[in-house]
Amino acid sequence: MATSSRLGGARLPSGSTSSIIAGAVSGYHLLKVDGYSRTKELPNGEWIDSCPFQVGGRTWHLRYYPNGDKSEYIDYISLFLTLDDTVAKGETVKAQVKFSLIDQDGKPVPLHTLTTKIRDFLVGKSWGFQKFMKTEELEKSEHLKDDSFTVKVDVAMMSEFHAQETPSIPVPPSDLHQHLGILLSSKAGVDVEFRVGGETFSAHRLVLAARSPVFRAEFFGSMKEGTTTEAIPIDDMEAQVFNALLTFMYTDTLPDMKQQEESAMAQHLLVAADRYDLERLKLICADKLCKHIDTSSVATILALAEQHHCQELKAACLVFLSSPTNLDAAMESEGFDLLTKSCPGVMKDFLVSQVVPSLLGKRKSKA
Repeated sequence: MATSSRLGGARLPSGSTSSIIAGAVSGYHLLKVDGYSRTKELPNGEWIDSCPFQVGGRTWHLRYYPNGDKSEYIDYISLFLTLDDTVAKGETVKAQVKFSLIDQDGKPVPLHTLTTKIRDFLVGKSWGFQKFMKTEELEKSEHLKDDSFTVKVDVAMMSEFHAQETPSIPVPPSDLHQHLGILLSSKAGVDVEFRVGGETFSAHRLVLAARSPVFRAEFFGSMKEGTTTEAIPIDDMEAQVFNALLTFMYTDTLPDMKQQEESAMAQHLLVAADRYDLERLKLICADKLCKHIDTSSVATILALAEQHHCQELKAACLVFLSSPTNLDAAMESEGFDLLTKSCPGVMKDFLVSQVVPSLLGKRKSKA
């Protein structure tokens, strides 16, 4: 049995990836305020600096205002980060800062964790929060213990943006269909046989049941085929069609067909796909048949679409017949009389979708 590494006629695309990296150098500093009540003696607007600390090769310090940095923030603790280093002319130090109150377990308190946007730091330029925390809240909380509390400042210095190729390992396309095709052709482990058109076909119940709800009900339901060891007869189907059906169920592909045989095979396979509830195969056949719609075949294909509930194919046929030239020629074909007798509902749908709107349009133009 021939198998293909392509699915639906299209090769799987290859590709590569890269990344735009916004680098950052991070560090933190813990500031423990011992004797909080004594620091409260500082007037509003005055501060206490932490010891200098290093992050990203720069020197920083934390500025603590126990009574707010301005009169309107006298009821708050204000916190700011300040850059100590000299910055060359035209140079900026970009950083993002997170201030956190630390609980007794050494973890940040989410309610009192605030993060700045990415800011440009210059010497003497501070960034932070004037309303970091209300002093009343701190004094009533469990985070102030033995007249002390701890604040953590996380500093993330931004480095230059740069592009970097993302390493990748080439992964071949799925070959599951090839392995299943080999399983079918080798007949290894087969456990069910079918008798179709005088020929016998072997297969695997689990594979068929996984692909078709109808086979699943037959093999694992209460029907006889679930336990029988005799070949299951398949009536009203040619051996060539059943072979193509099995090939699709194992490999998700159809065998190569000559152009002049494609229409007939697609019609038979559409019937089989509807019989075994293989929706994807049904749509593949409908797509192939759309390319074969002409004035001599449209009636037959339309009847097929109606009988096997293929709305997409039915719509394609009705679009073809919406042309008066095509309709006149199709009405002369042998299949048109059969269509009107066997599928009267199709002609009703056609009249509703095409002829009635046309007549209404003519009436409006006369009015």
